[in-house]
Amino acid sequence: MKKFTQDILKIDNPEALIDKISQKLKEDVFRRFRRQGGIVGISGGIDSSVTLAIAAKALGPGKVAGVLLPEHDSSPDSKSLALKLADKFGVATVEENISGALDGFGCYRRRDEAVKRVIPGYNPQRDKMKIVIPKEILERKLPPVFYVTVVFADGSEISRRLPPDAYLQIVAASNFKQRSRMSMLYYHAEARHFAVIGTPNKHEVKQGFFVKYGDGGADVMPIGNLYKTQVYQLAEHLGVPREIIERTPTTDTYTAEQTQEEFFYQMPFEKMDLLWFAWENGYAPADVAREMNMSEDDVRNNFANFERKLKTTEYLRTGPLHDYDFWQP
Repeated sequence: MKKFTQDILKIDNPEALIDKISQKLKEDVFRRFRRQGGIVGISGGIDSSVTLAIAAKALGPGKVAGVLLPEHDSSPDSKSLALKLADKFGVATVEENISGALDGFGCYRRRDEAVKRVIPGYNPQRDKMKIVIPKEILERKLPPVFYVTVVFADGSEISRRLPPDAYLQIVAASNFKQRSRMSMLYYHAEARHFAVIGTPNKHEVKQGFFVKYGDGGADVMPIGNLYKTQVYQLAEHLGVPREIIERTPTTDTYTAEQTQEEFFYQMPFEKMDLLWFAWENGYAPADVAREMNMSEDDVRNNFANFERKLKTTEYLRTGPLHDYDFWQP
């Protein structure tokens, strides 16, 4: 086993890795699935950008379509960056605004009802909201306790701890967004006889930071085994637009600006990548602590948190169970 160092996740030959991923993607789409191309949902984020770039290289730009899926709460930057990305790699785009579908599902209404139960003064017509893990919990690496933060029209903020029923309702309502997007991606895929190319990275898959049958639903996930820092390494090599590379990763789900760290990961991805690699590959906490300038207890607490996330999100990675073959002729 290699000695644990800060640069252990560095990709020595990005071009060779991209070629291997591209060759497998080409084989999967054209031969295994017998599809004629690939659909990628693009949002101006780093993961979907690298996925689109790889798909264009593997299948050819003319065999890839980028689908923009904005809704009422989306940042305007997402659209402009997605269009710049598609132009860079010569990929045609189509835009589908899913706000009407979400209204029909009651997405916004159900979410806002739950927020109002916790913060009665919240007015969705003028105020913004997001779900966060408080800074003190982030810093202490404790199991996540979610709060709802409302940013009022005058700039003031208030945060309240979410009781389980309100938290579950907000998340369930918000998940309509990812599931509606995936439905639209499959519409365009089936209309073209294409495959849906998913964009989650390793952490999203392993830690359960995805919506089952939403962004977790796809035919193939070419970056699903890459750490976030490695996705950035490939982005640099592929020539993803600088504005996308330098953009802070966000959920782009709630009306108030929200980073992935404050909502789910609880630490910067550069640190998380190294800790997850160390945990997954059985490195001794003492060695990791020494290399990362952390205490052994802190490393062990992070390892325990990773194990908890892996176990508690197993349901999300499990497909439909059909082992009910009790009848015998």
